[in-house]
Amino acid sequence: MSRETVFSNTSIVGPEGVSDGSVLIRDGLIADISSGASAAGEDLDGDYLLPGVVELHTDHLEYHFNPRPGVQWEPLPAVLASDAQLAAAGATTVLDAVRIGTATGRRDTTSGAARLLADSIELAADAGLLRADHGIHVRCEVSAEDCLDAFGGFTDDPHVRLVSLMDHTPGQRQYADIEIFKRYHIGKGHVTESGFDAFVAPLIERSARYSDVHRRAIAGLAAERGITLATHDDATEDHVAESVAFGVRISEFPTTVLAATAADKQGQHIVMGAPNIVRGGSQSGNVAAADLLALGLLHILSSDYVPSSPLQATFQLAADGVIGLADGVRLISENPAAAVGLDDRGQIAVGRRADLVRVRAHDLPATESHPRGRRVPVVRGVYRQGTRVS
Repeated sequence: MSRETVFSNTSIVGPEGVSDGSVLIRDGLIADISSGASAAGEDLDGDYLLPGVVELHTDHLEYHFNPRPGVQWEPLPAVLASDAQLAAAGATTVLDAVRIGTATGRRDTTSGAARLLADSIELAADAGLLRADHGIHVRCEVSAEDCLDAFGGFTDDPHVRLVSLMDHTPGQRQYADIEIFKRYHIGKGHVTESGFDAFVAPLIERSARYSDVHRRAIAGLAAERGITLATHDDATEDHVAESVAFGVRISEFPTTVLAATAADKQGQHIVMGAPNIVRGGSQSGNVAAADLLALGLLHILSSDYVPSSPLQATFQLAADGVIGLADGVRLISENPAAAVGLDDRGQIAVGRRADLVRVRAHDLPATESHPRGRRVPVVRGVYRQGTRVS
């Protein structure tokens, strides 16, 4: 017997724009979209109806697993808490980032924790405990000695949908300005001012020894298994050319306009952090996401470290008149879904999954940086395949 739901009196944010109407959901899929109000179903009182956020890069789970330095939470409760917060922020599909290897060479438990978290995500998903649809994004610190060995624990995992290659060695890519790297690690308590030079030297040596070897090996393994591959913090045309040779489809957080331009020419999906949009710039001093957007070099926004930021960035960009709401939604739903081959979601369109978010916009007074006013999205309902999950 079919299961039907109707959402009526809503502002539907579809691929072509915003229109008033109703949406019929049947057996978890969008069965019909009609203009005007419907006498049947749930009245959404004029609220926006958006496709669910498709999240490709969130580090948020790590904050639940390690809520304070030296404190490790139980992994399954950490997964459930992170899932609840992401769903409440409108995410219906989440690729949780788990990190293998460590740029600081401290031989900590990073890689072991990654497998532990991935196991807990998969256990929760298989048991039907999660609100959003979760997969795994394996972030590979290729300069770490144990990175390739740790990746072996993920190569045959069917939940892995994305693998990213990253190298946070000081003096290049994200940390081309070594002073930014210095401030970050001193602030984290990893090193003192007087001990910084001794801290950095082995990191550079390890990168020279392992980065290229691990990058090539992991790229080859991902290609063999049909896993979507991303690079992280490309800064130069040479970085992009290398990534193209590896079959990379996604350029995460390019640090320069030069790299983003090269990636775009090669048809790569360019991802930037939504917090970069909300805050008005990069905390690392690299190219601002807004600058790439203005140049047509930004295709996907991710939450990075703030779950609510994709929707917040989308509604504020529309309020500022930078892009329309439908174009903003494309950055957080349709484009990320397409980038990892999830063509069954990401749009409000007939036949797509009924992964939906009900949002009411709340306006705040103008500021110097937002002279047309601030707009805050208030999530009032989240639905995964037509079932309310938040």
